[in-house]
Amino acid sequence: MAMAAASTTFFSCNQKLLLSRNVASSTKMAALFFGNRTISSIIRCAESSAQTKTPLHRSNVIEILEQRGLVDSITSPNLRASCSSQTLKVYCGFDPTAESLHLGNLLGLIVLSWFRRCGHKAVPLIGGATARIGDPSGKSLERPELDLETLEKNTIGITNTITTILNRSTPDVGDDDSFMVLNNYDWWKEFKLLDFLKKVGKYARVGTMMAKESVKKRLESDQGMSYTEFTYQLLQGYDFLYLFENEGVNVQLGGSDQWGNITAGTELIRKILQTDGAYGLTFPLLLKSDGTKFGKSEDGAIWLSPAMLSPYKFYQYFFSVPDSDVVRFLKILTFLDMNVIRGLEAQMKNPGYVPNTAQRRLAEEVTRFVHGQEGLDEALKATEALRPGAETKLDWKTIEGIAQDVPSCSLSYDEVLNISLVDLSISTGLLESKSAARRLLKQGGLYLNNNRVDSEVKRIEAEDIVDGKVLLLAAGKKNKVVVRIS
Repeated sequence: MAMAAASTTFFSCNQKLLLSRNVASSTKMAALFFGNRTISSIIRCAESSAQTKTPLHRSNVIEILEQRGLVDSITSPNLRASCSSQTLKVYCGFDPTAESLHLGNLLGLIVLSWFRRCGHKAVPLIGGATARIGDPSGKSLERPELDLETLEKNTIGITNTITTILNRSTPDVGDDDSFMVLNNYDWWKEFKLLDFLKKVGKYARVGTMMAKESVKKRLESDQGMSYTEFTYQLLQGYDFLYLFENEGVNVQLGGSDQWGNITAGTELIRKILQTDGAYGLTFPLLLKSDGTKFGKSEDGAIWLSPAMLSPYKFYQYFFSVPDSDVVRFLKILTFLDMNVIRGLEAQMKNPGYVPNTAQRRLAEEVTRFVHGQEGLDEALKATEALRPGAETKLDWKTIEGIAQDVPSCSLSYDEVLNISLVDLSISTGLLESKSAARRLLKQGGLYLNNNRVDSEVKRIEAEDIVDGKVLLLAAGKKNKVVVRIS
Protein backbone atom coordinates (compact mmCIF):
# COMPACT_ATOMS: atom_id res chain seq x y z
CA MET A 1 0.00 0.00 0.00
CA ALA A 2 1.03 3.63 -0.56
CA MET A 3 0.93 4.28 3.15
CA ALA A 4 3.54 1.62 3.84
CA ALA A 5 6.04 3.57 1.78
CA ALA A 6 5.48 6.83 3.59
CA SER A 7 8.19 7.80 6.03
CA THR A 8 5.74 9.72 8.19
CA THR A 9 4.00 7.48 10.67
CA PHE A 10 0.89 7.44 12.75
CA PHE A 11 0.71 5.96 16.20
CA SER A 12 -2.08 5.15 18.58
CA CYS A 13 -2.30 6.88 21.94
CA ASN A 14 -5.17 6.34 24.36
CA GLN A 15 -7.10 4.79 21.46
CA LYS A 16 -6.92 8.09 19.54
CA LEU A 17 -5.05 8.81 16.33
CA LEU A 18 -2.19 11.27 16.77
CA LEU A 19 0.05 12.79 14.14
CA SER A 20 3.74 12.06 14.68
CA ARG A 21 6.15 14.95 14.99
CA ASN A 22 8.04 14.27 11.78
CA VAL A 23 4.94 14.72 9.64
CA ALA A 24 6.30 17.95 8.17
CA SER A 25 9.31 16.13 6.74
CA SER A 26 7.50 14.24 4.02
CA THR A 27 5.18 15.43 1.31
CA LYS A 28 4.06 11.85 0.86
CA MET A 29 1.51 12.41 3.57
CA ALA A 30 -0.34 14.77 1.24
CA ALA A 31 -2.64 11.83 0.57
CA LEU A 32 -4.20 12.51 3.93
CA PHE A 33 -5.60 15.78 2.66
CA PHE A 34 -6.11 15.62 -1.10
CA GLY A 35 -7.62 13.47 -3.80
CA ASN A 36 -9.58 10.25 -3.55
CA ARG A 37 -7.71 8.56 -0.76
CA THR A 38 -8.63 5.94 1.78
CA ILE A 39 -7.73 7.98 4.86
CA SER A 40 -9.76 10.89 6.11
CA SER A 41 -8.09 14.23 6.78
CA ILE A 42 -9.90 14.51 10.08
CA ILE A 43 -7.38 14.23 12.85
CA ARG A 44 -8.90 13.75 16.23
CA CYS A 45 -6.29 14.62 18.77
CA ALA A 46 -6.06 13.29 22.28
CA GLU A 47 -4.64 14.85 25.38
CA SER A 48 -2.47 12.70 27.64
CA SER A 49 -4.46 10.67 30.12
CA ALA A 50 -2.17 12.01 32.80
CA GLN A 51 -3.68 15.48 32.38
CA THR A 52 -6.51 15.21 34.84
CA LYS A 53 -6.86 18.79 35.99
CA THR A 54 -10.41 20.11 36.02
CA PRO A 55 -11.21 22.43 33.08
CA LEU A 56 -12.61 25.89 33.74
CA HIS A 57 -15.93 24.57 32.45
CA ARG A 58 -18.34 27.34 33.18
CA SER A 59 -16.04 30.32 33.28
CA ASN A 60 -17.53 32.58 30.63
CA VAL A 61 -14.94 32.65 27.89
CA ILE A 62 -16.33 35.87 26.37
CA GLU A 63 -15.78 37.71 29.64
CA ILE A 64 -12.23 36.37 29.84
CA LEU A 65 -11.47 37.39 26.25
CA GLU A 66 -12.95 40.86 26.75
CA GLN A 67 -10.92 41.36 29.92
CA ARG A 68 -7.74 40.58 27.98
CA GLY A 69 -8.60 42.72 24.94
CA LEU A 70 -9.25 39.76 22.66
CA VAL A 71 -12.74 40.66 21.43
CA ASP A 72 -13.31 43.06 18.56
CA SER A 73 -16.91 42.15 17.59
CA ILE A 74 -19.50 39.42 18.12
CA THR A 75 -22.46 38.75 15.85
CA SER A 76 -24.99 38.33 18.65
CA PRO A 77 -25.14 39.03 22.40
CA ASN A 78 -26.69 35.56 22.74
CA LEU A 79 -23.19 34.10 22.33
CA ARG A 80 -22.31 35.26 25.83
CA ALA A 81 -25.20 33.31 27.38
CA SER A 82 -24.52 30.25 25.21
CA CYS A 83 -20.92 30.11 26.47
CA SER A 84 -22.21 29.61 30.01
CA SER A 85 -25.11 27.30 29.28
CA GLN A 86 -23.74 24.79 26.76
CA THR A 87 -20.61 23.23 25.32
CA LEU A 88 -19.84 24.96 22.04
CA LYS A 89 -17.82 23.82 19.05
CA VAL A 90 -15.67 26.66 17.79
CA TYR A 91 -13.69 26.83 14.57
CA CYS A 92 -10.98 29.04 13.15
CA GLY A 93 -9.64 28.75 9.61
CA PHE A 94 -6.00 28.61 8.52
CA ASP A 95 -5.26 28.75 4.79
CA PRO A 96 -2.05 26.84 3.90
CA THR A 97 -0.47 29.68 1.91
CA ALA A 98 2.96 28.93 3.45
CA GLU A 99 4.68 25.89 4.93
CA SER A 100 4.34 27.32 8.44
CA LEU A 101 1.91 29.46 10.36
CA HIS A 102 3.26 32.87 11.33
CA LEU A 103 2.77 35.23 14.24
CA GLY A 104 -0.38 36.68 12.67
CA ASN A 105 -2.01 33.24 13.08
CA LEU A 106 -1.05 32.96 16.73
CA LEU A 107 -4.09 34.81 18.07
CA GLY A 108 -6.38 32.28 16.40
CA LEU A 109 -4.67 29.43 18.26
CA ILE A 110 -4.72 31.37 21.53
CA VAL A 111 -8.45 32.16 21.32
CA LEU A 112 -9.20 28.52 20.39
CA SER A 113 -7.18 27.50 23.45
CA TRP A 114 -9.16 29.85 25.71
CA PHE A 115 -12.40 28.21 24.51
CA ARG A 116 -10.91 24.79 25.29
CA ARG A 117 -9.82 25.94 28.74
CA CYS A 118 -13.43 26.90 29.42
CA GLY A 119 -14.75 23.48 28.46
CA HIS A 120 -15.60 23.98 24.78
CA LYS A 121 -14.43 22.07 21.67
CA ALA A 122 -11.98 23.54 19.15
CA VAL A 123 -11.96 22.86 15.41
CA PRO A 124 -8.94 24.25 13.54
CA LEU A 125 -9.90 24.19 9.85
CA ILE A 126 -7.21 23.85 7.18
CA GLY A 127 -8.24 25.73 4.03
CA GLY A 128 -7.05 23.15 1.52
CA ALA A 129 -9.73 24.36 -0.89
CA THR A 130 -9.94 28.08 -0.08
CA ALA A 131 -6.14 28.46 -0.32
CA ARG A 132 -6.53 27.70 -4.02
CA ILE A 133 -8.60 30.87 -4.32
CA GLY A 134 -6.94 33.28 -1.90
CA ASP A 135 -8.67 35.47 0.69
CA PRO A 136 -8.76 39.11 -0.50
CA SER A 137 -9.28 40.44 3.04
CA GLY A 138 -6.56 42.94 3.89
CA LYS A 139 -4.74 42.31 0.60
CA SER A 140 -4.04 44.92 -2.08
CA LEU A 141 -3.16 42.32 -4.71
CA GLU A 142 -4.50 38.90 -5.65
CA ARG A 143 -2.50 36.07 -4.11
CA PRO A 144 -0.24 34.13 -6.50
CA GLU A 145 -1.64 30.72 -7.37
CA LEU A 146 -0.03 27.79 -5.56
CA ASP A 147 0.82 24.59 -7.40
CA LEU A 148 -0.64 21.36 -6.00
CA GLU A 149 2.65 20.03 -4.62
CA THR A 150 3.32 23.26 -2.70
CA LEU A 151 -0.23 23.33 -1.38
CA GLU A 152 0.03 19.76 -0.13
CA LYS A 153 3.40 20.45 1.52
CA ASN A 154 2.00 23.58 3.20
CA THR A 155 -1.05 21.69 4.41
CA ILE A 156 1.08 19.06 6.11
CA GLY A 157 3.35 21.70 7.64
CA ILE A 158 0.65 23.83 9.27
CA THR A 159 -1.42 20.81 10.32
CA ASN A 160 1.59 19.48 12.18
CA THR A 161 2.21 22.87 13.82
CA ILE A 162 -1.42 23.25 14.96
CA THR A 163 -1.61 19.68 16.25
CA THR A 164 1.66 19.95 18.16
CA ILE A 165 0.79 23.29 19.79
CA LEU A 166 -2.76 22.38 20.78
CA ASN A 167 -1.79 18.91 22.03
CA ARG A 168 0.42 20.39 24.71
CA SER A 169 -0.94 23.89 25.25
CA THR A 170 -4.01 23.38 27.38
CA PRO A 171 -2.96 21.59 30.57
CA ASP A 172 -6.25 22.28 32.37
CA VAL A 173 -8.31 20.30 29.86
CA GLY A 174 -9.18 16.82 31.00
CA ASP A 175 -11.38 15.93 28.00
CA ASP A 176 -9.34 13.83 25.57
CA ASP A 177 -11.43 14.88 22.54
CA SER A 178 -11.29 18.64 22.97
CA PHE A 179 -10.15 19.43 19.43
CA MET A 180 -10.05 18.03 15.92
CA VAL A 181 -8.36 19.28 12.76
CA LEU A 182 -10.42 19.31 9.55
CA ASN A 183 -9.64 20.19 5.93
CA ASN A 184 -12.29 21.93 3.82
CA TYR A 185 -11.02 20.27 0.64
CA ASP A 186 -12.81 17.15 1.85
CA TRP A 187 -16.24 18.63 1.11
CA TRP A 188 -15.28 20.94 -1.75
CA LYS A 189 -13.50 18.41 -3.97
CA GLU A 190 -16.77 16.77 -5.09
CA PHE A 191 -18.95 19.91 -5.04
CA LYS A 192 -20.02 20.76 -8.60
CA LEU A 193 -20.51 24.35 -9.73
CA LEU A 194 -24.17 23.93 -10.67
CA ASP A 195 -24.92 22.34 -7.31
CA PHE A 196 -23.13 25.19 -5.53
CA LEU A 197 -25.09 27.84 -7.43
CA LYS A 198 -28.33 26.05 -6.69
CA LYS A 199 -27.64 25.42 -3.00
CA VAL A 200 -25.70 28.57 -2.08
CA GLY A 201 -25.66 31.10 -4.89
CA LYS A 202 -29.40 31.68 -4.91
CA TYR A 203 -29.22 32.93 -1.32
CA ALA A 204 -26.33 35.33 -1.89
CA ARG A 205 -27.19 38.95 -2.64
CA VAL A 206 -24.70 40.75 -4.85
CA GLY A 207 -25.40 44.09 -3.15
CA THR A 208 -24.54 42.62 0.24
CA MET A 209 -21.39 40.99 -1.13
CA MET A 210 -20.32 44.28 -2.75
CA ALA A 211 -20.80 46.12 0.55
CA LYS A 212 -18.22 44.00 2.36
CA GLU A 213 -15.24 46.12 3.39
CA SER A 214 -12.70 43.75 1.83
CA VAL A 215 -14.52 43.97 -1.50
CA LYS A 216 -15.04 47.75 -1.45
CA LYS A 217 -11.36 48.45 -0.83
CA ARG A 218 -10.25 46.24 -3.68
CA LEU A 219 -12.81 47.62 -6.11
CA GLU A 220 -11.58 51.14 -5.36
CA SER A 221 -7.96 50.16 -6.11
CA ASP A 222 -6.27 50.23 -9.50
CA GLN A 223 -5.94 46.43 -9.50
CA GLY A 224 -9.64 45.78 -8.90
CA MET A 225 -10.83 42.29 -7.96
CA SER A 226 -11.26 39.08 -9.91
CA TYR A 227 -14.48 37.10 -9.84
CA THR A 228 -12.55 34.26 -8.20
CA GLU A 229 -11.63 36.44 -5.21
CA PHE A 230 -15.12 37.93 -5.13
CA THR A 231 -16.57 34.46 -4.45
CA TYR A 232 -14.21 33.75 -1.54
CA GLN A 233 -16.68 35.01 1.04
CA LEU A 234 -19.26 32.50 -0.21
CA LEU A 235 -16.75 29.65 0.04
CA GLN A 236 -15.91 30.57 3.63
CA GLY A 237 -19.59 31.13 4.34
CA TYR A 238 -20.42 27.65 3.09
CA ASP A 239 -17.65 26.18 5.24
CA PHE A 240 -19.50 27.48 8.30
CA LEU A 241 -22.79 26.13 6.97
CA TYR A 242 -21.25 22.70 6.36
CA LEU A 243 -19.59 22.56 9.78
CA PHE A 244 -22.76 23.77 11.52
CA GLU A 245 -24.87 21.14 9.78
CA ASN A 246 -22.47 18.19 9.82
CA GLU A 247 -20.12 18.72 12.77
CA GLY A 248 -22.27 20.74 15.16
CA VAL A 249 -19.95 23.76 15.03
CA ASN A 250 -21.65 26.84 16.55
CA VAL A 251 -19.01 29.56 16.44
CA GLN A 252 -16.52 30.89 13.90
CA LEU A 253 -13.48 32.87 15.04
CA GLY A 254 -11.28 35.19 13.01
CA GLY A 255 -9.33 38.42 12.93
CA SER A 256 -11.24 41.68 12.61
CA ASP A 257 -10.57 41.66 8.85
CA GLN A 258 -12.65 38.44 8.64
CA TRP A 259 -15.92 40.03 9.78
CA GLY A 260 -17.44 40.08 6.30
CA ASN A 261 -16.58 36.43 5.62
CA ILE A 262 -17.89 35.35 9.03
CA THR A 263 -21.22 37.14 8.69
CA ALA A 264 -21.58 35.60 5.21
CA GLY A 265 -21.61 32.25 6.99
CA THR A 266 -24.08 33.20 9.71
CA GLU A 267 -26.42 34.63 7.05
CA LEU A 268 -26.27 31.46 4.92
CA ILE A 269 -27.09 29.34 7.97
CA ARG A 270 -30.04 31.56 8.84
CA LYS A 271 -31.41 31.62 5.27
CA ILE A 272 -30.76 28.02 4.17
CA LEU A 273 -31.31 26.14 7.42
CA GLN A 274 -33.75 28.72 8.82
CA THR A 275 -32.28 28.48 12.28
CA ASP A 276 -30.36 30.61 14.72
CA GLY A 277 -27.56 29.51 17.02
CA ALA A 278 -24.59 30.23 14.74
CA TYR A 279 -22.26 32.94 16.02
CA GLY A 280 -19.17 34.80 14.96
CA LEU A 281 -16.44 36.40 17.04
CA THR A 282 -13.54 38.50 15.80
CA PHE A 283 -10.40 39.44 17.68
CA PRO A 284 -8.22 42.51 16.99
CA LEU A 285 -5.34 42.21 14.56
CA LEU A 286 -1.90 41.95 16.16
CA LEU A 287 -0.61 45.53 15.97
CA LYS A 288 2.02 47.56 17.78
CA SER A 289 1.07 50.69 19.72
CA ASP A 290 2.08 52.81 16.71
CA GLY A 291 -0.46 50.99 14.53
CA THR A 292 2.06 48.96 12.51
CA LYS A 293 1.74 45.19 12.13
CA PHE A 294 3.40 43.09 14.83
CA GLY A 295 4.94 39.91 13.49
CA LYS A 296 7.49 41.10 10.99
CA SER A 297 11.25 41.36 11.49
CA GLU A 298 13.99 42.68 9.27
CA ASP A 299 14.34 39.13 7.94
CA GLY A 300 10.61 38.67 7.22
CA ALA A 301 7.75 36.88 8.95
CA ILE A 302 8.02 35.45 12.46
CA TRP A 303 7.27 31.79 11.75
CA LEU A 304 5.86 29.37 14.32
CA SER A 305 7.67 26.31 12.93
CA PRO A 306 11.12 25.70 14.46
CA ALA A 307 12.25 24.46 11.05
CA MET A 308 11.78 27.99 9.68
CA LEU A 309 12.69 30.07 12.73
CA SER A 310 14.67 28.78 15.70
CA PRO A 311 13.17 28.96 19.21
CA TYR A 312 16.15 31.17 20.13
CA LYS A 313 15.34 33.79 17.51
CA PHE A 314 11.60 33.51 18.28
CA TYR A 315 12.37 34.18 21.96
CA GLN A 316 14.62 37.12 21.10
CA TYR A 317 11.87 38.74 19.03
CA PHE A 318 9.54 38.90 22.03
CA PHE A 319 12.34 39.87 24.38
CA SER A 320 12.87 43.01 22.29
CA VAL A 321 9.24 44.22 22.52
CA PRO A 322 9.13 47.90 23.66
CA ASP A 323 7.76 48.83 27.09
CA SER A 324 4.77 50.52 25.44
CA ASP A 325 3.53 47.18 24.06
CA VAL A 326 4.65 44.55 26.56
CA VAL A 327 1.70 44.69 29.02
CA ARG A 328 -0.89 44.50 26.24
CA PHE A 329 0.95 41.56 24.65
CA LEU A 330 1.11 39.79 28.02
CA LYS A 331 -2.69 40.02 28.14
CA ILE A 332 -3.42 38.80 24.62
CA LEU A 333 -0.54 36.41 23.92
CA THR A 334 -0.20 34.56 27.25
CA PHE A 335 -2.42 32.69 29.69
CA LEU A 336 -0.96 34.39 32.75
CA ASP A 337 -3.44 35.36 35.44
CA MET A 338 -4.44 39.02 35.12
CA ASN A 339 -3.24 39.69 38.67
CA VAL A 340 0.24 38.51 37.69
CA ILE A 341 0.18 40.83 34.67
CA ARG A 342 -0.99 43.77 36.80
CA GLY A 343 1.85 43.02 39.19
CA LEU A 344 4.40 43.19 36.37
CA GLU A 345 2.81 46.43 35.16
CA ALA A 346 3.13 47.93 38.64
CA GLN A 347 6.77 46.82 38.88
CA MET A 348 7.57 48.65 35.66
CA LYS A 349 6.61 51.93 37.34
CA ASN A 350 8.88 51.37 40.35
CA PRO A 351 12.35 52.99 40.55
CA GLY A 352 13.99 49.62 41.28
CA TYR A 353 12.49 47.85 38.25
CA VAL A 354 15.01 45.71 36.39
CA PRO A 355 14.70 46.57 32.68
CA ASN A 356 13.15 43.90 30.43
CA THR A 357 11.71 41.85 33.31
CA ALA A 358 8.24 41.99 31.72
CA GLN A 359 9.69 41.28 28.27
CA ARG A 360 11.52 38.24 29.62
CA ARG A 361 8.28 36.84 31.06
CA LEU A 362 6.46 37.52 27.77
CA ALA A 363 9.18 35.80 25.75
CA GLU A 364 9.19 32.79 28.07
CA GLU A 365 5.40 32.32 28.04
CA VAL A 366 4.93 32.70 24.28
CA THR A 367 7.96 30.54 23.43
CA ARG A 368 6.69 27.81 25.75
CA PHE A 369 3.22 27.95 24.13
CA VAL A 370 4.60 27.65 20.59
CA HIS A 371 7.73 25.51 21.07
CA GLY A 372 7.09 23.71 24.34
CA GLN A 373 9.34 23.57 27.41
CA GLU A 374 12.09 21.91 25.38
CA GLY A 375 12.12 24.78 22.88
CA LEU A 376 12.11 27.36 25.68
CA ASP A 377 15.03 25.60 27.41
CA GLU A 378 16.94 25.65 24.13
CA ALA A 379 16.26 29.37 23.68
CA LEU A 380 17.25 30.22 27.27
CA LYS A 381 20.44 28.20 27.06
CA ALA A 382 21.47 29.87 23.82
CA THR A 383 20.53 33.31 25.16
CA GLU A 384 22.64 32.89 28.28
CA ALA A 385 25.57 31.16 26.60
CA LEU A 386 25.77 33.73 23.81
CA ARG A 387 25.75 36.72 26.11
CA PRO A 388 29.21 38.32 25.92
CA GLY A 389 30.99 37.78 29.21
CA ALA A 390 28.66 34.96 30.29
CA GLU A 391 30.24 32.29 32.44
CA THR A 392 28.24 29.52 30.76
CA LYS A 393 30.65 27.22 28.95
CA LEU A 394 30.06 27.20 25.21
CA ASP A 395 29.81 23.96 23.29
CA TRP A 396 29.60 23.23 19.59
CA LYS A 397 25.90 22.30 19.71
CA THR A 398 24.88 25.57 21.37
CA ILE A 399 26.79 27.66 18.83
CA GLU A 400 25.38 25.67 15.91
CA GLY A 401 21.91 26.20 17.34
CA ILE A 402 22.12 29.92 16.58
CA ALA A 403 24.20 29.68 13.42
CA GLN A 404 21.12 30.10 11.23
CA ASP A 405 20.24 33.30 13.07
CA VAL A 406 23.59 35.11 12.86
CA PRO A 407 26.12 35.60 10.06
CA SER A 408 28.46 32.65 9.60
CA CYS A 409 31.32 31.55 7.40
CA SER A 410 33.55 28.52 6.87
CA LEU A 411 37.34 28.61 6.99
CA SER A 412 39.93 25.88 6.93
CA TYR A 413 41.89 25.01 10.04
CA ASP A 414 45.08 26.46 8.54
CA GLU A 415 43.31 29.74 7.70
CA VAL A 416 42.33 30.19 11.34
CA LEU A 417 45.18 28.81 13.45
CA ASN A 418 47.69 31.45 14.55
CA ILE A 419 45.88 34.29 12.73
CA SER A 420 45.46 37.45 14.79
CA LEU A 421 41.99 38.10 16.18
CA VAL A 422 42.05 41.55 14.57
CA ASP A 423 42.66 40.05 11.11
CA LEU A 424 40.06 37.31 11.67
CA SER A 425 37.45 39.89 12.67
CA ILE A 426 37.99 41.65 9.35
CA SER A 427 38.17 38.56 7.11
CA THR A 428 34.93 37.19 8.57
CA GLY A 429 33.09 40.49 8.05
CA LEU A 430 32.54 41.16 11.75
CA LEU A 431 34.39 44.48 11.47
CA GLU A 432 35.29 46.67 8.50
CA SER A 433 38.86 47.67 9.30
CA LYS A 434 41.83 47.17 11.62
CA SER A 435 41.31 50.64 13.05
CA ALA A 436 37.72 49.72 13.97
CA ALA A 437 38.94 46.48 15.57
CA ARG A 438 41.64 48.26 17.59
CA ARG A 439 39.16 50.90 18.72
CA LEU A 440 36.72 48.20 19.87
CA LEU A 441 39.51 46.38 21.70
CA LYS A 442 40.34 49.51 23.70
CA GLN A 443 36.65 49.92 24.55
CA GLY A 444 36.46 46.32 25.77
CA GLY A 445 33.89 45.31 23.16
CA LEU A 446 35.63 42.52 21.22
CA TYR A 447 34.89 38.96 22.31
CA LEU A 448 36.16 35.49 21.39
CA ASN A 449 33.83 32.70 22.52
CA ASN A 450 32.18 35.17 24.94
CA ASN A 451 35.49 36.08 26.57
CA ARG A 452 36.57 39.71 26.33
CA VAL A 453 39.86 40.17 24.50
CA ASP A 454 42.03 43.11 25.57
CA SER A 455 45.26 42.39 23.72
CA GLU A 456 45.81 43.47 20.13
CA VAL A 457 48.35 40.68 19.64
CA LYS A 458 45.91 37.88 20.53
CA ARG A 459 46.13 35.02 18.02
CA ILE A 460 43.82 32.03 17.57
CA GLU A 461 45.12 28.93 19.29
CA ALA A 462 43.95 25.33 18.96
CA GLU A 463 42.26 25.41 22.38
CA ASP A 464 40.20 28.44 21.28
CA ILE A 465 38.33 26.34 18.70
CA VAL A 466 35.23 25.03 20.50
CA ASP A 467 35.13 21.24 20.29
CA GLY A 468 37.55 21.56 17.38
CA LYS A 469 34.69 22.79 15.15
CA VAL A 470 33.67 26.43 15.65
CA LEU A 471 34.57 29.89 16.89
CA LEU A 472 32.19 32.61 18.03
CA LEU A 473 33.28 36.21 17.46
CA ALA A 474 31.32 39.16 18.86
CA ALA A 475 31.58 42.92 18.49
CA GLY A 476 29.57 44.32 21.37
CA LYS A 477 26.42 42.57 22.56
CA LYS A 478 24.54 42.11 19.30
CA ASN A 479 26.97 41.68 16.38
CA LYS A 480 28.18 38.10 16.14
CA VAL A 481 29.79 35.80 13.58
CA VAL A 482 30.00 32.01 13.75
CA VAL A 483 33.19 30.64 12.15
CA ARG A 484 32.97 26.98 11.16
CA ILE A 485 36.30 25.19 10.90
CA SER A 486 36.52 22.80 7.97
